[in-house]
Amino acid sequence: MTSEVIIDAGQKEIAIALLEDKRLVEYQREPREATFSVGNIYLAKVKKLMPGLNACFVDVGYERDAFLHYLDLGNQFASYAKYLKQVQSDRKRLFPISKASRQPDMKKDGSVQNTLSVGQELLVQIVKEPISTKGPRLTCDLSFAGRYLVLIPFNDKISVSTKIKKSAERARLKQLIMSITPKNFGVIVRTVAEGKRVAELDAEMKTLLKRWNDTITKVQKAQKLPRLVFEETGRAVAMMRDLFNPTYKAIHVNDPDVYEDLRNYVSLIAPESTNIVKLYDGKLPIFDNFDVTKQLKSGFGKTVNYKHGAYLIIEHTEAMHVVDVNSGNRTKKENGQEQNALEANLGAADELARQLRLRDMGGIIVVDFIDMNLAEDRQLLYERMCENMKTDRARHHILPLSKFGLMQITRQRVRPAVDVNVEEDCPTCFGTGKIKASILFTDQLERKIDTLVNKIGIKRFTLHVHPYVAAYINQGFFSLKRQWQMKYGLGVRVLPSQKLAMLQYEFYDSHRQFIDMKEENDKH
Repeated sequence: MTSEVIIDAGQKEIAIALLEDKRLVEYQREPREATFSVGNIYLAKVKKLMPGLNACFVDVGYERDAFLHYLDLGNQFASYAKYLKQVQSDRKRLFPISKASRQPDMKKDGSVQNTLSVGQELLVQIVKEPISTKGPRLTCDLSFAGRYLVLIPFNDKISVSTKIKKSAERARLKQLIMSITPKNFGVIVRTVAEGKRVAELDAEMKTLLKRWNDTITKVQKAQKLPRLVFEETGRAVAMMRDLFNPTYKAIHVNDPDVYEDLRNYVSLIAPESTNIVKLYDGKLPIFDNFDVTKQLKSGFGKTVNYKHGAYLIIEHTEAMHVVDVNSGNRTKKENGQEQNALEANLGAADELARQLRLRDMGGIIVVDFIDMNLAEDRQLLYERMCENMKTDRARHHILPLSKFGLMQITRQRVRPAVDVNVEEDCPTCFGTGKIKASILFTDQLERKIDTLVNKIGIKRFTLHVHPYVAAYINQGFFSLKRQWQMKYGLGVRVLPSQKLAMLQYEFYDSHRQFIDMKEENDKH
């Protein structure tokens, strides 16, 4: 299996698609101005204590206060609290963590009102982004994640991933990390560190220590709270950190800055793979070129079709996700309904495993499969689902089918489920029910071009339109496009874009910056 990553870095958001054998399996997007990412660390104040919940609400600058439970303060909270006061007491000279004294561990059965007070300053890290009506979820047990190691301040344990089975390798890694870990730090050794050389692990340790020092320096100088003191790496780099493996054939990105960030990161963790990061400078939108747009539109939405006419109905509710499996118009097998049901259900298990990753669905998922009478068929379906989910990085648990034919799945939820609206608004009536004559659409486009060239003075630009409209504009020897170029110059380019509806259009300048050419009278 070969994997490719396609990154569309637009002005407002970054979208990342992971393809396995050209098939879309993961999709994430994030606004460029987004600040509430998992892993971010804030210096913030306790706003309200909730003794009944044994928790408190903390102001981190979000519209809804963040939630911090007593148990999420961590065993070393007393050490953090004392060190925080020592750092803030001297704004000029930073108190080194190596000289910090370790305090007793927190009691498991303690209470929040005896530990915290309203207005108290805390160092908190986001472990769950805001979801629906809930604010972010916090912890005071800070950690800095790298490719091979996770650095944990005020911890004295060296833990090795249980997925590393060889006892000799576990012992080697533990001894190696103990020799390079500074005082008052703990480390978790990740699975991918297996077989890595001392130099590689030592280099990452130094990088993570620098992140901690930069963070605590910002804490020392912070004046106004809440203050972001550590920002998790950009979405593209963070995904590479968690996902990167040698099977990647290529990482395509259409933004020079993101391209440089990715190249620098890959050169650090896998110097031999630096050349797989490629800057895309093609004329077509990057997702159209790699067939991502079409897969997005067919893979999202309430109804998802899969092989032989069968389909899934996926509903999102406040409490859970509900999936219904339908066989569609299938031809009956000679051995009857049972075989039909088994085939439809096995295909649904394949597609559902992909959908869970693709939409990043979390929490409780209930699947209503087609009823099957044979116990061995139900067991086969359960085993198929377990096998399909092995490639899913999120923690999950699958229960066998109940007597009602329902399968229950729980999957780790860290951020809101990805939802791509595949329905298209009418681009011409804007909900009024009345439209201009569509035959005049190209006249409207020409007026926009005339305004761009003769009034605004932009001579070189690209017009993106629906592929059918692009075919019409480009058709013939003396095409509309050729006429426009003769009239307004050769800087006029027309390209098809699969994300646009029939009569939508977008203008981009020579630097690929969006030009808003919509006018108020377009709606009338």
